[in-house]
Amino acid sequence: GLDFGKVRIGLALSDPLGWTAQPIETLRRVGDGRDAKAILAVAQSHDVSAIVIGLPLLMSGVEGEAAAAVRAFAARLAAGRPDLELVFWDERLSTAEAERIMIHADLSRKRRRERVDAVAAVLILQNYLDARASERSRDVTP
Repeated sequence: GLDFGKVRIGLALSDPLGWTAQPIETLRRVGDGRDAKAILAVAQSHDVSAIVIGLPLLMSGVEGEAAAAVRAFAARLAAGRPDLELVFWDERLSTAEAERIMIHADLSRKRRRERVDAVAAVLILQNYLDARASERSRDVTP
């Protein structure tokens, strides 16, 4: 799971069964090309077959400039590894929710700033995993 920001990119990883998401790291942005290479290296080291990328829609549900930047970055990922499945997932309010969770956990502002992107990536990925599990359970016939 990716939470793509202007300054940092939060990364999360699911367990092998696709039930839970955990934070793995936060990358400081250095440029789209190098950022994409770093993410592809992490994906390779964890044997990742799909990346769920948070798509920052406007509150109206429309894609704005930030969503266009995410799609352009995803194109770099796809060019570097065409076999990798890329899934865009609505990330509206994920960072605000991550902040709320960390405030409730009584983390200092500094710790929250360091971890907010990775926690947001966890929320994005976990929402995707939960939706996928829900779809699978509906597809099962009694």
